[in-house]
Amino acid sequence: MNRLACVGLLLTTALPIAPLAAQHAGHGDHAAHKAADPISAAVADPNRTPANVARDRYRHPAETLAFFGITPQQTVVEYSPGGGWYSEILAPLLHDQGTFYALQPSGRYLDGYKAFLAAKPNVYDRVKLVAYPDQAAQIPAGTVDTVLTFRNVHNMVASGSQAATFKTLFVMLKPGGTLGIVDHRLPEDRDSALEKTSGYLKVSTVRQIAEAAGFEYVGASEINANPKDTADWEKGVWTLPPVLSQGDADRDTYLAIGESDRMTLKFRKPAT
Repeated sequence: MNRLACVGLLLTTALPIAPLAAQHAGHGDHAAHKAADPISAAVADPNRTPANVARDRYRHPAETLAFFGITPQQTVVEYSPGGGWYSEILAPLLHDQGTFYALQPSGRYLDGYKAFLAAKPNVYDRVKLVAYPDQAAQIPAGTVDTVLTFRNVHNMVASGSQAATFKTLFVMLKPGGTLGIVDHRLPEDRDSALEKTSGYLKVSTVRQIAEAAGFEYVGASEINANPKDTADWEKGVWTLPPVLSQGDADRDTYLAIGESDRMTLKFRKPAT
């Protein structure tokens, strides 16, 4: 074989090596990204329900959890996880290094959440389901890094259970621990009576409840704000998606508005 042919053969043989090296480098970059941004990796978990993923544009889970300071090593309580929308993210995020308690109020949602966990035992095998209030003492006092609750405080206000529930959450948190709240936001100039019936709450009301339980206000984010929501619907927040309580009546209008305008508030249990 002449010299030029040998050189050509060497170049031809070497060509596939570069893409292969690049491919390995890509895997390394992906692993590094996952390690650097575990919340985004959990949001991208393939086990999430597609219908839930479609709502990320309204709920901004990665940004919300980052604002609350969630890390994979924490002990986290989600109060009233409902059908498991956020649990689909928190369970894989905390699976290997952290602890995840699902503090679910007793009743029909408890049985539904049990079914949710049983559907994917390989994903939810380490979720610790605790019925509230009966079993709340199973979460040791002063051991939790972060308590999260999404769109639930308005239910507490409607039932009058907010003081007792916030006290329970306060006790289980470590000194310096975080309470993260997302809920439907009522403008401050509206009639407070609407907080009992509309599903919306004033920021000042949530702050008053939390501070009365001993929490310190840390700050707020506009991550989940929606200026299209006027919060004055005759049938309350359930007029908007995902509930769409009016059925087909003005459906396109409500879909164009999107999910509700929401407050995103961060509180802290005092360090001493």
